[in-house]
Amino acid sequence: MISRYFIDRPIFACVLSILFTLAGSISVYFLPIALYPPIAPPMVQVTCAYPGANAKVVSDTVGTPIEQIVNGVDQLLYMQSQSTNDGSYTLLLTFDVGADINLALVQVQNRVQLAMPLLPEVVRTQGVNIKKKSPDILMAINLTSPDGRYDDLFMSNYATIHLKDELLRVYGVGDIVYLGQRDYSIRAWLDPEKMTSRGISVDEVNNAIKLQNSEVISGAVGQAPSPGAQTTSLILSARGRLKTPEEFGNVIIKSDASIPGTALVRLRDIARIELGAQAYDQICSLSGKPSVGLAIFQLPGTNALDCAEAIRAKMQELSQRFPPGLTYGINYDTSPFISESIIEVLKTLRDAIILVAIVVLVFLQSWRATLIP
Repeated sequence: MISRYFIDRPIFACVLSILFTLAGSISVYFLPIALYPPIAPPMVQVTCAYPGANAKVVSDTVGTPIEQIVNGVDQLLYMQSQSTNDGSYTLLLTFDVGADINLALVQVQNRVQLAMPLLPEVVRTQGVNIKKKSPDILMAINLTSPDGRYDDLFMSNYATIHLKDELLRVYGVGDIVYLGQRDYSIRAWLDPEKMTSRGISVDEVNNAIKLQNSEVISGAVGQAPSPGAQTTSLILSARGRLKTPEEFGNVIIKSDASIPGTALVRLRDIARIELGAQAYDQICSLSGKPSVGLAIFQLPGTNALDCAEAIRAKMQELSQRFPPGLTYGINYDTSPFISESIIEVLKTLRDAIILVAIVVLVFLQSWRATLIP
């Protein structure tokens, strides 16, 4: 029997056991760690936005072209789409268990590129985002202002400018989703009665804003070819995009000479203009106070414990630059559960080794035979 071979050669058996133990110990540091094993099928997410459109328009003009062309990708199980009244569109593609997620991502990108000419111009301009999707949230971070000094609008934009990009560069972070996002935006609240009295439509307002709120390339003067004595060239800069509500209020919508005393109709004549949020469809609060949450998703195949520790260290570093009155808290974290699970596994392994050793000793009735595998 093979057991007799190892019993007669204890040194060889010990060396072989040591090699197996070392190989197993080293491989532990390269294993992916997550709260749940990767039994869920790999997923790819496609997102885009059609500002101003309702759910029906988004589904018909954005969702239908993308879904018709993406359908049929190799190893695709099913797909689920969501269109909302704020103009956002999300398509979640689920593939067979064991499918190469990187290959699936490339195939989806190629299919979406074929659908791009069929999408509305504003959607193509903003772009379509395609990325690997993890189904589980690793951690959730909330920004709050205990003294009420900052509102959710300020906190959301602070997170966008100072936190999101920094956290996305942490190894193991796959995606960050806002909870209660409030991006700064110039909002024009149109007055239907004033527009009707002047014969102005919404399309005219949109076209006027697009035309007068654009970057203009001015070129330069004095560049070659120029007279021999010309040695200086100047780069010209023109007024580009509008930045303040007052500047947007001066946008010329229509030239209406038929109204006495009025030669031009400006945006401020038919609308109330203010600096507000791009969307108000989400609300996030913590202990009854306004808050902004960042749900962090783990990149598939990475170590959740290392990623969580790196996120905590990065947030501690970034918090040193927070303005007075702004704090953060980690109110959802799966890494402690993972740590406890690993501890329980080690305890179970210890108990199993002891029990196996006792059983072998009882049956072999020899310490030497028990210690030699």
